[in-house]
Amino acid sequence: MTIVLATFVAILGIIFGAYWFFVLRVDQSDEAALRKRLQPTPKQTALKQSKLLMDVKGLSSMPRLNVLLGSMGRITAPLQRSITQAGMSLTVGTLLLSAACLALFGYFVVRLLTFSTYLGFGAGFLLFFVPFIVVRFKKTKRLRKFEEQFPEAIDLISRALRAGHAFTTGLAMAAEEIPAPVGQEFKLLYDRQNFGMPLPDAMKAFAARIPLIDARFFVTAVLTQRETGGNLGEVLDNLASVIRERFKVKRQVRVLTAHGRITGWILAALPPTLAGAMFVMSPGHMKILTSDTLGIQMIVAALVLQVIGTIIIQKLVNIRY
Repeated sequence: MTIVLATFVAILGIIFGAYWFFVLRVDQSDEAALRKRLQPTPKQTALKQSKLLMDVKGLSSMPRLNVLLGSMGRITAPLQRSITQAGMSLTVGTLLLSAACLALFGYFVVRLLTFSTYLGFGAGFLLFFVPFIVVRFKKTKRLRKFEEQFPEAIDLISRALRAGHAFTTGLAMAAEEIPAPVGQEFKLLYDRQNFGMPLPDAMKAFAARIPLIDARFFVTAVLTQRETGGNLGEVLDNLASVIRERFKVKRQVRVLTAHGRITGWILAALPPTLAGAMFVMSPGHMKILTSDTLGIQMIVAALVLQVIGTIIIQKLVNIRY
């Protein structure tokens, strides 16, 4: 009985084994091959993501520093916004590390030359703000160029509307025809609404990226026309004329305040330049200021008064209108 049962089990195993080997295994391998062909490769997936999605720009390329800066949103958010408005590709971490390295460099150089810790700290403190001044300068320059090109973009959109095109088509034409920085901003505006963002949200984001009253006028005119109706082409023509007149007045103001601005720069640069020349030409005469406690206090007081005077002069020649 045992031999018969063992023989039956052996024959059954041989039959099922042959069925799996010649039938089921072949079907499973064909199905696996088909699934593999249908699934995209990692390279294709990365290619599609690179076309449709934009990687979120981190605050730093170092993971730990990125996490640390991410927890300091109140400080890093304005810096990130300034870098974006300046059209620069560096990160907030790079900006802060550059400022720290420049401050340390200034401290050690002045400390080695003057043997004064206070002057070293003063030089390091001043050099720490140099990268932020550069970012602010690039931001101001880019916004001024944007303000100069903006009426041309509005005129182009207005002509496209009068020719029968849609507003989004006018945005695409402005993005292609107008050079940077206006072309870049309109390209981002067009891409955002083209990939699914509602046009009002994309327009509001455009006004948030460009801190100019002209951009706010443009966004307000477009959103108001979408809600109430009207001739948007005529509204944009009038807006372009107003922006040109404002830009003309702004240039006249800059011409009239050029004397005050040049005077401010000369008054701000003359004392440190003269002090540096005296340190080179007559180091013994200037050594009294760096070796005596009262001299160091006088230098610190002079630097503080110099900064305050420069700020006051800048406020006087910076006329808002």
